[in-house]
Amino acid sequence: MSRINNRYISNLTRDTYALVLAGGRGSRLYELTNWRAKPALYFGGKFRIIDFPLSNCVNSGIRNVGVLTQYKSHSLIRHLVRGWGHFKKELGESIEVLPASQRFSEDWYQGTADAVYQNIDIIRDELPKYVMILSGDHIYQMDYGPMLAQHVESGAQMTVSCISVPIEQARNAFGVISVDDQNKVCDFIEKPAEPTPLKNEPSHCLASMGNYVFDTEFLFEQLEKDGANPDSDHDFGKDIIPSIIDNYKVFAFDFRKSAKNDAYWRDVGTLDSYWDANMELVAPIPELNLYDKNWPIWTYQEQLPPAKFVWEQEDRRGEALNSVVSGGCIISGATLRRTICFSNVRVKSYSLMEETVALPGVEVGQNCHIRKAILDRGCHVPDNMQIGINHDDDRARGFRVSPGGVVLVTREMLQAL
Repeated sequence: MSRINNRYISNLTRDTYALVLAGGRGSRLYELTNWRAKPALYFGGKFRIIDFPLSNCVNSGIRNVGVLTQYKSHSLIRHLVRGWGHFKKELGESIEVLPASQRFSEDWYQGTADAVYQNIDIIRDELPKYVMILSGDHIYQMDYGPMLAQHVESGAQMTVSCISVPIEQARNAFGVISVDDQNKVCDFIEKPAEPTPLKNEPSHCLASMGNYVFDTEFLFEQLEKDGANPDSDHDFGKDIIPSIIDNYKVFAFDFRKSAKNDAYWRDVGTLDSYWDANMELVAPIPELNLYDKNWPIWTYQEQLPPAKFVWEQEDRRGEALNSVVSGGCIISGATLRRTICFSNVRVKSYSLMEETVALPGVEVGQNCHIRKAILDRGCHVPDNMQIGINHDDDRARGFRVSPGGVVLVTREMLQAL
């Protein structure tokens, strides 16, 4: 990209205010989101899901961001304060928490559009030319600059970021878009049972990523109109987009065509998809490059000692094979295979963990065998326990077994044994 284009995009990003929708519960993750909002969920050994859209904003040059919170937001807000509270308003940058506060009605946020509408005065005070609305619960690395440039150059009043996904994956899960030859949106259906296939790729459809760019005044007009409609669910996908595509300039931005490498985007809204996305990271060259110095993922992390592997005997060796192990972990005479350990995980002698995601503070006793599991934060697995070996036994203990065979274990489940 030329220097002129870089300057052009930097001017666009400075004139943009981003809103990250981070109030979702993530009910399809079951007990994993009982005590935290989905965007606060841990991912990749040291991060939280919210770190990805926020890092994308910072790396793209968007430095004015509001984070809309609602459901069980304490751990999310604490993370934002610790990891993202260093921005200086005096320097024209800020990442602010915007909790549901009944600013325009006696209701809490009723939908994604209502969440933005209830903060319309805060957006107006920022005087942006463009408002970018971002989903706070997906894993991806994206430069928002090209999307902003296309929005302006196409004359769009709204631009929807989209990506090609298999139809089976999109069914009842994503908003599905149809476009004409100029990428103008012709149809938008929220979570259809039968998604419209792409003409040149019948096994795939064009799915909304939940990221939008609006001209600011156009956004305000549509939010006020939607807010006055008592029959609306006040949601961008269900209400706003379908109501404007016939009469206004709404265009699609194809993420795959703009990405320098293969476009990586994962919806981690189920136990199976969350486990899959974490397991992808143990590959020798994973699709998601967390080691890219040109596109770092920022986060808050506790200052911890290095991971430690102890004992080297015939049947008692501390080792991790094709695994990711974070700071503060001690693998004491145990073996990890294709496993991700977050901070401060302890695994004791003669235990074997395979294809497992262990969140911070997990402790695994001696002689345990754990396979294809998610261990929630603070789980203390007692000696001699098997998890994921016999699913009938897992269910009898009160553990949750997903359709894909992933076993979820929480502290409460272990305490009930």
